[in-house]
Amino acid sequence: MKSKAPSILSSDLVLNGSIVAEGEIQLDGSIEGDIRAGALTIGEEASVKGEVIADTVVIRGRVTGSIRARQVQLASTARIEGDIVHSALSVESGAFFDGHCRHASDPLSDKSSAPAKSSSVSSPSASAAPARPAATTSSPSSTSSAPQSPLDIPTAKSAS
Repeated sequence: MKSKAPSILSSDLVLNGSIVAEGEIQLDGSIEGDIRAGALTIGEEASVKGEVIADTVVIRGRVTGSIRARQVQLASTARIEGDIVHSALSVESGAFFDGHCRHASDPLSDKSSAPAKSSSVSSPSASAAPARPAATTSSPSSTSSAPQSPLDIPTAKSAS
């Protein structure tokens, strides 16, 4: 099969409506509507107000709305206000993400766009580290009255 060139939507484009493409889209303009594509790159000056659905999405600009994709990459210049359902998520230092994210084995066929209880990041500098679970005691036979967190678990010391 012959490789197709991406559809480029330039920075002077302002679109109200939805876009559907099987191939690759490079967006540098502004869209108020939903985007469904095979691959989508949202440029630094681009903005989307609506749902984004793609196999792979690289976000360098602004998205206000939900994102469903197998692979999601948030660049350091990304600003996301909405929920993300993904198979793989990459977040560069400096990216802004305000919403919930949830892992799904097939996010494109996942009908529920509202994520279940999962990690939530809301900071100017989101990190790719998973959220730390709430501290709880792990067994009724525990004699300690203080809650145990993953950081309190003793580790084996190597013999030198």
